[in-house]
Amino acid sequence: MTRLGILTAGGDTPALNATLYGAVRRANALQVEVYGFIKGFNSLFNPRVPHVHLNPLFQDIPELDPELGGTILAASRDYLDPNETDVVRQVCDRLQRLKIDGLICVGGDGTMNAMQPLCESLPVVLAPKTIDNDLGLNYRGEPDDWDLDEGEAPARRRYRHTGVTHPVLDLEQLVNYVTPGFATAVYVAASGIERVRTTAESHRRIAIVEVMGRHSGFIALGSSYGQPDIVLIPECPINLDRIVERVRALYQVQKNVVIVCGEGIVDETGRELGAESKTTDPSGNTILGGAAEALRYRLAERLGDKYFRDFRRGSTAREVIFTRKVGHTQRGGRPLLFDRTHAAGLGAKAVDLLVSGRTNEVATLQWSHDRGFFLDSCPGDGFRDRWGHIHARQVHPSFYDEEAMKASAAGAEYLLHIFTGAIGHDDVAAIRTTTFAPGNILQPYHSPNVDIGRRIQYLD
Repeated sequence: MTRLGILTAGGDTPALNATLYGAVRRANALQVEVYGFIKGFNSLFNPRVPHVHLNPLFQDIPELDPELGGTILAASRDYLDPNETDVVRQVCDRLQRLKIDGLICVGGDGTMNAMQPLCESLPVVLAPKTIDNDLGLNYRGEPDDWDLDEGEAPARRRYRHTGVTHPVLDLEQLVNYVTPGFATAVYVAASGIERVRTTAESHRRIAIVEVMGRHSGFIALGSSYGQPDIVLIPECPINLDRIVERVRALYQVQKNVVIVCGEGIVDETGRELGAESKTTDPSGNTILGGAAEALRYRLAERLGDKYFRDFRRGSTAREVIFTRKVGHTQRGGRPLLFDRTHAAGLGAKAVDLLVSGRTNEVATLQWSHDRGFFLDSCPGDGFRDRWGHIHARQVHPSFYDEEAMKASAAGAEYLLHIFTGAIGHDDVAAIRTTTFAPGNILQPYHSPNVDIGRRIQYLD
């Protein structure tokens, strides 16, 4: 293998550039050229295939900075449809004309589906990324535990996880223990919760903080580091009676309550609280209207205005209860040491997989008591169920205490392996040298897109 391609697809994460950096560094050592494709699969749909040579003379370009959040290659949610055979053929032809011997796709489950039809024409591997930490398996063979309700019309059939084979989880069984970007996202969310807490304390308020996580509650679970009073995850339908009871008890004693919820939390019937919106994103996912706001409405209705008037803390329940979304700040900014280190390792592992002739393989980050974190790989088909579907990894039931509405002891152990030492000395120093650099006050922001734009080449 003398020349490989790499692209970043789907939503951005803080550790994408670190993955690119690790891949290029490993390719340099192996004397392999690397071409980066602009805007993910979108570039491959373009007959001119905009691309950048990332290591001319086997030296990485200066714009490739592992401490820079996002991706210098840009990303999009455009995906390759395996049913569009003409498009697949055109993409393969363009890669062949560029003399690409293998392709690394940095992404999640959508990216895995998109790269599948290319695997028949050239070696293609995946380097995982997602702040949701939902690309992985709680144990090998977990896709076999998904079932499909056959009683409804095909368009409305729903998957359900039987969860019968592994009620107790061994952390060493996890396939892809954690994905790059998750640690930084949790750091941002937990920091925000700490700051919201002091406002809630000062004004005797109830705060509901919404974090990302459509089907997986890992970010909400990790936000336990911010010491919220209640954590709600999408995997466990909310029990409004229990929440109201807990809120009353806490508010009576400490005069403030902080609740964290994942954006995909569901009610007792399994309906997403934030699913008022009927629109979808380019990947076909429903754009949620706001789980925190929906929960706020329900709490205000159940607690009532009189409850807070009696405390003389507000004229209405909706005045006392407020919501905040951590939002896209979870996905951006400088990655923590943990994410930078392991993202770079997964990028390098992806190169090794291609050079060794592997295809439809996923580079994974594993953990064991003896070795700590180490790199490995798993066949891509190992993530698919019998219908070929890739499911978002969910928080294992043993990680969450449904009664207490908080992380369990097993969940805390899982998180400790990630976050003990996740922040490096250089992360702390970066606050002084970057955020409060004297030049920031007067100098305009310089985007790496400007410099990368000068390097873009096109297929003749």
